[in-house]
Amino acid sequence: MTTFIDKIIGDIGDKRRWRQYKVRTKQLPADYRTAVEALERYLTYFGAITKSDTLMSMLDDLADLFEQAAADRTQIRAIVGDDPVEFAETFLANYSEGQWINKERKRLNDAIDSVARDVPGIDGAPR
Repeated sequence: MTTFIDKIIGDIGDKRRWRQYKVRTKQLPADYRTAVEALERYLTYFGAITKSDTLMSMLDDLADLFEQAAADRTQIRAIVGDDPVEFAETFLANYSEGQWINKERKRLNDAIDSVARDVPGIDGAPR
């Protein structure tokens, strides 16, 4: 029955993790919170992660990073560098297994593999 409920309303554990993440980030100092919110928005839009457990792991790691930085009074630029987009995309690369595009990449590769054949005389194929 849990599987049916999960399909209808989503995984309750992930919803709980989401609420906990939001509580954690609201407790950050204002500048850190603003940075996390901006990164969260970019990561969720650009990253297009469809696996909720991967998304929550990424956001939990982001919260951990900024909580520690706030505790150490690390400057935000020292965290994200001069190019926040580069930082976000590098950060996101650690969670790429949850991106929807991976399914499409596999689909493309499989389709080409299923129809690709050596044609004599083309691209060095034997005649």
